[in-house]
Amino acid sequence: MHHFEILTKTQLEKVHETSLRILEQIGIDFGYTPAVEVLKRGGAKVDGQRVFFPCALVEEQIKKPPAEFTLHARNPEHSVKIGGRNTVFAPGYGAPFVTDLENGRRKATLKDFENFVKLTGASANQDLLSGTVVEPTDIPAEIRPTRMLYASVKYSDKCFMGSTMGAQAARQCLQMASILFGSQAALASKPVIFGIVGALTPLKYDARMLEALMEYAAAGQPQIIASLAIAGATGPVTMAGNLALQNAEVMAGIVLAQLVREGTPVIFGGVSSNAEMRNGTLSIGSPEMAINAAATAQMARYYRMPVRGGGAVCDAKLPDAQASYESMMNLLMARLSGINFVLHSAGILESFNCMSYEKFIIDDEMCGMIKRIKRGYEVNPDTLAFDVVREVGPGGHFLDKDHTFDHFRTEFYQPQLSNRDDYVSWQENGSPQSLTAANQKYKEILATYEVPELPSDVEKDLLKFIEKHS
Repeated sequence: MHHFEILTKTQLEKVHETSLRILEQIGIDFGYTPAVEVLKRGGAKVDGQRVFFPCALVEEQIKKPPAEFTLHARNPEHSVKIGGRNTVFAPGYGAPFVTDLENGRRKATLKDFENFVKLTGASANQDLLSGTVVEPTDIPAEIRPTRMLYASVKYSDKCFMGSTMGAQAARQCLQMASILFGSQAALASKPVIFGIVGALTPLKYDARMLEALMEYAAAGQPQIIASLAIAGATGPVTMAGNLALQNAEVMAGIVLAQLVREGTPVIFGGVSSNAEMRNGTLSIGSPEMAINAAATAQMARYYRMPVRGGGAVCDAKLPDAQASYESMMNLLMARLSGINFVLHSAGILESFNCMSYEKFIIDDEMCGMIKRIKRGYEVNPDTLAFDVVREVGPGGHFLDKDHTFDHFRTEFYQPQLSNRDDYVSWQENGSPQSLTAANQKYKEILATYEVPELPSDVEKDLLKFIEKHS
């Protein structure tokens, strides 16, 4: 499948050149002295917190991250390859609120966090866990990173994310990962945990993000280095200008990661969109979000790096028709344009602020459809089916043929939520609607979920670590 591309080669080069000019002539503010010192030693020019990047420094360092890498899960069957033509899905991230049909919108709790870990663990379409899938507001902020990471590794054996809320949180997550995988040496030998480091647009990185970036890089662990520039608010109103700004911010973070540890795996993260100019708020359900995803994917391929983009994202406040058409637009664009790591692929509402249990199930169905589209056709003598066409001939049917029974389960996507009954059957079954069906489905999954075994000695050591740092 060829990738959808929105920029010409000449346009790509112009964006790149403008980003280099921003980095060299305008610079980026780094609010963490050790980061400034690393950049200065690496050849950047420094004026207080302002760092200016010579073009040669940027060009040299952005060649160093690997084009692909494997993120290892404690269950090797769930390890994932990041980069190339691979696409992996992870659910929503960072929402302080949750909602469901019975209880409505409310502040998220640790129980909600655990529930979404289980829903992710049970999904055939979500490839790895999100980090802060929701923000558990019922526990103190200083102990959230360890509690969330423990819940992630206890209730799922898929790949997981760690905190980037400062050096201490990052170190604690790295230490817990080393307990899970056996030792610090084992951790250093392969990527097993990663986080998201975001620029403070425009043209700044704050201390917490920089501390975490340097901790993960020093440990040889991957990270998504991302920018969210809001066209018309925190970035230029033109999409090309906003892309150039986003691009400069991401490259600055990548340069720092490579100077801390050469070859640190990174994922090029661009999730910029536009402001709703009637009120100045971020819009992520807009066509501009999808356009930026396509352009970001091209920029990352230009640099030969894996790329992260948004998934089933929307501005809708409920999992309604607006949520569906905005989410599918962004999810499909992510796949068609070649996004490797699709974050927010299930559950997100209201511009990243809320996770919906029902929307998680609806979006997960969309992800299954997207994966089927990605698989495409297999073309060989058997699938071209000449012999069975000859057998049936004009006016016949294929329903009872061995060829049909041999292939239909793998050839067709089998929906877990979508209703494909005829109208009479649908009516006789109570006229079920997708929202109520999704509500029932998530409850069934949680009620029947089998927690993967976590070795007792590992769990004991993790709990001891948590108690020590509470």
